[in-house]
Amino acid sequence: QVRLVESGGGVVQAGGSLRLSCAASGDIVCTDTMGWYRQAPGKERELVASISRSGRTKYADSVAGRFTISRDVEEGNLYLQMNSLKPEETAVYYCNSGRRVGAIGGVACYYGPDYWGKGTLVTVSS
Repeated sequence: QVRLVESGGGVVQAGGSLRLSCAASGDIVCTDTMGWYRQAPGKERELVASISRSGRTKYADSVAGRFTISRDVEEGNLYLQMNSLKPEETAVYYCNSGRRVGAIGGVACYYGPDYWGKGTLVTVSS
């Protein structure tokens, strides 16, 4: 099992910056591509950015050039540096990880749903 815990959310003025962190614990070797999602009030959850174990990144068009995702594969930590924040980016931000399956580093990694954290609230004031 893998547990994901987000931190770093808060209130920031438009144009400001925040750095989100996600700490993974448990069978970290079972984590695959990790990402940040967000869900604004009344809207569906959307992918913000993702990063593979090899460091390949993807960004939503709306955040490309302003947000930077990074991870520490060995420690299992995930980060999101957010710059030039906009009021419409007020949302709960969630940490997500896909699963690797198989016997990896002496750990049995099982097929199942993605791992999710409980989220951290980011409020961007105008």
